[in-house]
Amino acid sequence: MMADSDSDSVPEEKFSLKEVLITFQSCLTDNQEILTDSYVNGWRGLVRFMNSLGSIFSFISKDAVNKIQIMVTHQNGENGDKYETLQSMVKYELDNNLVDLQRRAEHPESGCRTLLRLHRTLRWLELFLEKLRTSTEDSKTSVMCTDAYNDSLAQYHAWIIRKAATMAFCALPGRAAFFQTMNVGSTEQVVAMLVEAIPFISKVYEITEELYKQHNLLELP
Repeated sequence: MMADSDSDSVPEEKFSLKEVLITFQSCLTDNQEILTDSYVNGWRGLVRFMNSLGSIFSFISKDAVNKIQIMVTHQNGENGDKYETLQSMVKYELDNNLVDLQRRAEHPESGCRTLLRLHRTLRWLELFLEKLRTSTEDSKTSVMCTDAYNDSLAQYHAWIIRKAATMAFCALPGRAAFFQTMNVGSTEQVVAMLVEAIPFISKVYEITEELYKQHNLLELP
């Protein structure tokens, strides 16, 4: 999932795990639809998390920033009301033939394609955060991150990107540094916050996965 084009970076703010928890919690409506604005804001927080760890995740975070900007452009466009939820976005774009289903052609920046790339990356971060939650003091973040990557994003990347990614993960800081980055408090407080946050991220992922599966959109070019 490499960037299709360069874009302005998200303004740097201090990462807060609690902020991400609240944002993904607010994603879901009573009807289990996903609010696009909250989803994008949740991703802004995840980008800050990746950026707070230095340049290690830059090949992913820069692409996420690009995708965030594309979604914001859709939201602010003349048909922005059609992008209020992921469900309304999928219906609108499919009903109006705005999605390249077979090959990238007229609509390379459709909301459906753009969000699919964020969706795939969200799975990697969800798996990585879950491994951090269940880790011990001696657990290696490089191993956890690589395992999460291999179980998610790696299948969508070319061999040379996979090689570069796994090499970059070897330079990850230790578990204690990761927990400090969360800006929550003690190790126990971080784990408690992860216990609360991960189910909301997982729920958003699962609903999106099912939505895309129903419309045969999981393999958009």
